[in-house]
Amino acid sequence: MAAAKSTPTDSLSFCLAQLTAAAGEGLGGRKDTATSETPLGRALLALRTRHVKAAGGIERFRARGGLRPLLALLRRAAAAGPAPSQAGAGSAPSSVESAASSGPAPSPGSAPSAASPATPSPPARLRKTLDLALSILANCCTEGACRTEVRRLGGILPLVTILQCVKTDSIQNRTARALGNLAMEPESCGDIHCAGAVPLLVESLTACQDSQCRQSVVRALRNLADSPQHRLALAQQGAVRPLAELLAAAPDPALTLALVRALLELSRGCSRACAEQLSLGGGLGPLVGLASHPKRAVREATILILANLCAQGLVRPALGNAGGVEVLLGELRRRRGLNGASPASQQPLVRAVCLLCREAINRARLRDAGGLELLMGLLRDPRASAWHPRVVAALVGFLYDTGALGRLQALGLVPLLAGQLCGEAGDEEEEGREAASWDFPEERTPERAEAGSFRSLHPTSLRTPRALRPPGRSPTASAAEEPWGREGPALLLLSRFSQAPDPSGALVTGPALCGLLAYVTGAPGPPSPRALRILARLTCNPACLEAFVRSYGAALLRAWLVLGVAPDDWPALRTRQARRSQHQHRELGEMLLQNLTVQAESPFGVGALTHLLLSGSPEDRVACALTLPFICRKPSLWRRLLLDQGGLRLLLSALTRPAPHPLFLFFAADSLSCLQGLVSPTGSPAILPAIPLDLDPPSPCLYEPLLGPAPMPAPDLHFLLDSGLRLPAQRAASATASPFFRALLAGSFAEAQMDLVPLRGLSPSAAWPILHHLHGCRGCGAALGPVPPPGQPLLGSEAEEALEAAGRFLLPGLEEELEEAVGRIHLGPQGGPESVGEVFRLGRPRLAAHCARWTLGPGQCPRKRALALVGLVEAAGEEAGPLTEALLAVVMGVESGGKGPSLDC
Repeated sequence: MAAAKSTPTDSLSFCLAQLTAAAGEGLGGRKDTATSETPLGRALLALRTRHVKAAGGIERFRARGGLRPLLALLRRAAAAGPAPSQAGAGSAPSSVESAASSGPAPSPGSAPSAASPATPSPPARLRKTLDLALSILANCCTEGACRTEVRRLGGILPLVTILQCVKTDSIQNRTARALGNLAMEPESCGDIHCAGAVPLLVESLTACQDSQCRQSVVRALRNLADSPQHRLALAQQGAVRPLAELLAAAPDPALTLALVRALLELSRGCSRACAEQLSLGGGLGPLVGLASHPKRAVREATILILANLCAQGLVRPALGNAGGVEVLLGELRRRRGLNGASPASQQPLVRAVCLLCREAINRARLRDAGGLELLMGLLRDPRASAWHPRVVAALVGFLYDTGALGRLQALGLVPLLAGQLCGEAGDEEEEGREAASWDFPEERTPERAEAGSFRSLHPTSLRTPRALRPPGRSPTASAAEEPWGREGPALLLLSRFSQAPDPSGALVTGPALCGLLAYVTGAPGPPSPRALRILARLTCNPACLEAFVRSYGAALLRAWLVLGVAPDDWPALRTRQARRSQHQHRELGEMLLQNLTVQAESPFGVGALTHLLLSGSPEDRVACALTLPFICRKPSLWRRLLLDQGGLRLLLSALTRPAPHPLFLFFAADSLSCLQGLVSPTGSPAILPAIPLDLDPPSPCLYEPLLGPAPMPAPDLHFLLDSGLRLPAQRAASATASPFFRALLAGSFAEAQMDLVPLRGLSPSAAWPILHHLHGCRGCGAALGPVPPPGQPLLGSEAEEALEAAGRFLLPGLEEELEEAVGRIHLGPQGGPESVGEVFRLGRPRLAAHCARWTLGPGQCPRKRALALVGLVEAAGEEAGPLTEALLAVVMGVESGGKGPSLDC
């Protein structure tokens, strides 16, 4: 600025000096007003318009100590302020005047005293001084350091006093603006509450007519709602109702935005007082109307207010009547349809919609507005897994709405509920008692516990949330009947579905049964008796019998409960912590299967099973054949269906086709084993003794004497192998071993005259058991030589070569001995289910019988039996005939009486 145009007020030092002088002199009046008032007014005006608004001006003003005299001046003004009746509302000052007093300035933070009636200050001069000073202070309080300094200097109490004494819109506006800025600091916010500013702000909101003043007051109230305690205090002091009344009066757009922003803050964690005042103030209807406001900020704030109000049961019916259900559903549907919308933006709306399901009138509105489909979409969405328990608890409200239950079942609710039984708990907070359904409002005592005291926390924290209790029951009665954990709502709904005349279509399915069984066997604590009653109710219902057969439900019950093999345990065994006794599970499984047996052996059940087996679809016929051994104990019934009418062959022929169920081969192995027990309840196929091979007493070897340095008798023949190895032999003994060697060595072939006879296509290991067998050795152990150990393939091995040579040389006894050796090594104690398929791949009928006996043998481990059957099916490939015949012979007990492998589980 040029020096020629400079004025004293351009200097910050001059302005501060005038401010300090006025603060020290006071505002009581002075004779030489011409020399003191004009410089102060000009200094205040310059501070407001130039110095404070300049870049870095607020920081310089604070650093130069300007806040202390400014606050002192306000204290003087507060002390000299007129009574409310003396100040004309809305009048504007016309001159810049100040009043001085010779009295000493009060200490910072001291309470202001009433103005002396003997020396009244002119209202116009006082208002002008206050306008300028308050404007400067409000601007300074936009900076955090200034807010801290004002609080340290005790500047809050003078502002509250001015708010109380000077009832002029402009003064009220600037005072509220300054308090609103100060309330941005948590410490200052608490001091403002303690100073009693809230009732004065509420009074100003109802008394003033200026929109700018109302906006400042509304903003101050919004900033004062910075914590749950302060929000409760604001509501209890009546700050919400005038806001709602103003909103209902259709104010200008700027004030409307300020009102909805304030109500949004006040409704966070909505208290009972807040909901009551907002409803009494007529704010519900306007809020619903503003949900479609063209301005996004107003629209989104309004929707969140409506969502917050749903936390109070007393206001939810009125909110639904005002159209809030449709608004919240529509907004949630819109946000879920947005690409990239975060789950956090949906969370308050999901909570609100779930709370609306607690009153019958809102449930009807929600059902008619497509809310059931929306809730089901949430349950199917893995991104909304944290809200699934809340959604399920909300659906409990429709427990006795037959139409809604039918719609939910059609939408696939049952398998989703079953999946919730053992799911992870969500991170949703529990609702308080005031969120309970207002269909049955609880009696309330008039006393209110003090906020923050222990008295206010123990009753809420120790109560069972009403949302997790069956409707119409008290917490005490519910706890006395049975445990009610996080799975309670899902079990309650499933129980309701199971009570239908024919629940088979929804509950007797793979997903639903898996969910129930997973809960019963895997819940961290004792399972709810309701889950056991559901399973018992289903197995006792004749209408569910065919569904249990079609869905392999009976086989699943036996596998999971009786045998202890869950779907996750197959084919790889999953390590799980045993939470309860397997004996309890086995008893439950046997009880449920007995229920199904009663249904199956009734006249209705016999007709249903016969119809399934003879006239059902190919899949149903296979499922029926597989299930019959589990649920039929009458010989006349299972023999007629499985043997006479071809059910067994139907099951065996299905083994090599695509599996209709993930556990089909496990179920099939178990079913065949059970059927074998029904056919031969006391007998068992012959098996090898479980004796280690090295302890078997060997038979004398008749070939070894020919191998020593002095053979006795001397060999008169040698066999020449492709490798060049020469093996000694006796011609007479070899010629009598088989027709092949008789013709070769004693017939008209040239080899009859040769001392060195070639044996083509034989390795030394494969030739070794043949030479022993030619010289009369039986059981000397030579047949074990070419057999590889378990775990190594048999196809292409020297054992297969030896077997092929034994057949080529017409040595059936050697073939049987070699097959016996393969069975003892690969299907004995050292072998396992993975060896069964390897043995079957050799394609020899006797070994196929060994494999079938090993697989279906009594006492075999169910998992090993099933794994062996898997190996057999893979080895059989498209050639199912040999496998079918071998298994059929073992099941029917008509296999050859040869020895079989030992069993070891």
